[in-house]
Amino acid sequence: MKNKEYWIKWGKKAGIRAVKTVAQAAIAGIGTAVVMSQVDIKYVVSASLLAGVLSLLTSIAGLPEIGNTETTEPEGE
Repeated sequence: MKNKEYWIKWGKKAGIRAVKTVAQAAIAGIGTAVVMSQVDIKYVVSASLLAGVLSLLTSIAGLPEIGNTETTEPEGE
């Protein structure tokens, strides 16, 4: 089981990753909408928030920034 420090670290890293993903999705949505001459802010916000939620769900599988904090016994001992 993971300790409290791990979950605090995970929350910070996953949150940062989700915020970056939201910003990237917003930029892409606005850029696409501008080309189409129809900027629908509701679409941009909803698509960006969905991207953030998906980022958090993906982070549950693991974050390479944190690494594996579990220790295992070496084989043969």
